[in-house]
Amino acid sequence: MKKKDFVTLLLSVIGGLMFAIGMCMALIPEWNAMKPGIVVAVAGIVVLLIMVMVHRKMSGKAAIQFNLKTIGITLYGILGTLVLGAGMCLVMVWGQMVWGIVVGIVGIVMLLFLIPICKGLK
Repeated sequence: MKKKDFVTLLLSVIGGLMFAIGMCMALIPEWNAMKPGIVVAVAGIVVLLIMVMVHRKMSGKAAIQFNLKTIGITLYGILGTLVLGAGMCLVMVWGQMVWGIVVGIVGIVMLLFLIPICKGLK
């Protein structure tokens, strides 16, 4: 395993666990830890963003260019994730099986379209 891959693995595990634990702290009412959970989750997101920068630096790649295309792709990915999550909530929380499956499939298709949007068709 290369050094850059090991560092990426280590930082992504730490950041992902911090984010997941923070979300559990914030969203499980029995834990009664909304504010500390938000702090831990934001710290996890910061670690994940640092991981992206460190990986790009160790790979010899340039920094991410923030242009209109990058921002649009990011917003589209967030929208697709929210649609998929709404479908899951329809099924698991509100008991709307048919509508939840339909909305979930729409979210999955939206996320699948990210591949040709990012990489292009050849």
